[in-house]
Amino acid sequence: MIERLEGILKKYNEIKETLSKPETLSNINLLTSLSKEASSLEEVVTVYLDYKNVLDNITSDKELLKDNELKDMAKEELIELEGKKEELEKKLEVLLLPKDPRDGNNVIMEIRGAAGGDEANIFAGDLFRMYQKYFEKLGWKTEIINAEEGTSGGFSQIEFMVKGDSVFSKLKYESGAHRVQRIPETESSGRIHTSTATVAVLPEMTDVNLEINPSDLKIDVYRSGGAGGQSVNTADSAVRITHLPTGVVVTCQNERSQQQNKAKAMEILKSKLYEETIRKQEEEYDSERRSKIGTGDRSEKIRTYNYPQNRLTDHRIGFTINKLDRVMEGELDEVIEALINEDQKRKLQGNED
Repeated sequence: MIERLEGILKKYNEIKETLSKPETLSNINLLTSLSKEASSLEEVVTVYLDYKNVLDNITSDKELLKDNELKDMAKEELIELEGKKEELEKKLEVLLLPKDPRDGNNVIMEIRGAAGGDEANIFAGDLFRMYQKYFEKLGWKTEIINAEEGTSGGFSQIEFMVKGDSVFSKLKYESGAHRVQRIPETESSGRIHTSTATVAVLPEMTDVNLEINPSDLKIDVYRSGGAGGQSVNTADSAVRITHLPTGVVVTCQNERSQQQNKAKAMEILKSKLYEETIRKQEEEYDSERRSKIGTGDRSEKIRTYNYPQNRLTDHRIGFTINKLDRVMEGELDEVIEALINEDQKRKLQGNED
């Protein structure tokens, strides 16, 4: 580990030196690229320098143990330093885990009402509002791509883009079936119903060099309709693209022109096809998939929202909190941090094996 950390420190220092050169400062693309690389290494370097400082202090205090007047003080400091050393080693292990190159990407999310009819669509709407409030807390922006409202409220389907800092790193665990247990407003007998909505999270892959044969595409245009039913455009500007070989369908109606909607739909199609390629590759490595928290499959029940008991349970990691009311107000941090920590723990165990 030390050898690897020394290599990272050396690389970081070289980048910093290069960044200070006039020829770098005059090259915007190079400056941006190197700054981004330095930023990605900064946390590891900071923790490693702190770790090296602790090791130096441990060595010094061990020398002081030979001094009768200072040995008691040195013993106390050593206990504290050894604890800090262990803490920093664990932190470095996590920081050195292989990074998902998509973690910094924006995402495309899709929420659909599934089993449960109108109540499922209403729950899909509740999930969308929950995520929106969470995004607002983080300063992320939401851009609706396509929305199909349910007859009694909520959405039978809603697709939207989420833009911000390291969005995929936090939202990638949300894919799957979300189950709700509650008494619907329309239920006169007070009976608890169980419904589900599915969530899909795709990293935006604008820089993917994925060749799509135009003959494989079926493109339909129609009149846009915004959330709430209002007309966005009186012309046929909405675009639906079907990728015939895979059956993947993408719809975009949020832009003002057919050309803009088509361009956005093509971006989303690339992301969906890329994710499908990754999924197939992962299926070839079953052991790797078993070590992950979730497969992202819509059919996989990942979480239950129990309203009568104000309880949320994530079934993948056995995590439960009795704060459902606060979670639905966008306070998702505790849930997502638990998922990230468990994912890191499983990866560390996998490395040790």
